[in-house]
Amino acid sequence: MTLEHIKKAIRNIPDFPIPGIQFKDITTAISDGAILKEIGQRMYDQYKDKGITKVIGIESRGFIMGGIIAEKLGVGFVPIRKKGKLPATTLSVVYGKEYGEDEIEMHQDSLSETDIVLVHDDLLATGGTMQAAEKLIKKFGVQTIYFHFLIELDDLNGRENFISPENVSSMIHF
Repeated sequence: MTLEHIKKAIRNIPDFPIPGIQFKDITTAISDGAILKEIGQRMYDQYKDKGITKVIGIESRGFIMGGIIAEKLGVGFVPIRKKGKLPATTLSVVYGKEYGEDEIEMHQDSLSETDIVLVHDDLLATGGTMQAAEKLIKKFGVQTIYFHFLIELDDLNGRENFISPENVSSMIHF
């Protein structure tokens, strides 16, 4: 299966969640078992030799492939969620994104200084959410942070906002 096959399975929804946004809907791709398996295998092949100790998924679509790659790598999964969704004591970061302001949190006991983490989300646009995630994860003093996206919107230059852009990877580019 080619990346073009995966790309064609991603549905575009204009003006969602607000006018002017072209939402890339991955549900049409991941509802196909062969495509879901291919995405998981490609991610596994890319990260299997990086020493990853935890996979972090960004709420909510980052949980899907994040959970799959954590299982394939044999490591734990840590969620980053919107404020108020986690039950124990958390650390948080407030940030701006394309269409508003938000706040994300992690449990304060999620990571340690010995961790090498892979952060996954479905889409990289301007990078606001991932900049916030990077700041949040750095509070734990982890060794290395890798970032993976199923989709990257190249015209928005979100990759340029990372402290370590060489650790950013995207499978599909629009």
